[in-house]
Amino acid sequence: MELKTVPVENPEQLNFILGHSHFIKTVEDLHEAVVNTVPNAKFGLAFCEASDVCLVRHSGTDPALVTLAQQNALAIGAGHSFILFMRDMFPINILNTLKTVPEVCRIFCATANPVQVVVAQTDQGRGILGVIDGFGPKGVETEADIAKRKSFLRMIGYKL
Repeated sequence: MELKTVPVENPEQLNFILGHSHFIKTVEDLHEAVVNTVPNAKFGLAFCEASDVCLVRHSGTDPALVTLAQQNALAIGAGHSFILFMRDMFPINILNTLKTVPEVCRIFCATANPVQVVVAQTDQGRGILGVIDGFGPKGVETEADIAKRKSFLRMIGYKL
């Protein structure tokens, strides 16, 4: 077995969700879950099929994001993994909905940070062991940092 890290290419620092699922209908079910939760959602989705013809299945409402998802899915190359890039929305808007899709097994991350995907490569294929999401802490927040965090959450409408 060989361990590798695969960086997620995300030139616009968009929010995305990386997860593990099963079954060929994952693409349709995730697509429906997103648009039923966030009408007019702009997103691109790709799913690495792990049996039969082993294709990268894809869907979405924004062709550029679909292409970005396809490229990342191919680079990660782990069976039954999916990646969903979104624009003008946040993972918090759809995360719980995605978790309730029957074939979703796990969410590895939901972020706009730089991410490295830790994969194991064997003769059979690849699997995701985990992710490195962003950077390590640089210290403990101060009172000024707390005030800035609270202000930001209110500015974007997530707190009253």
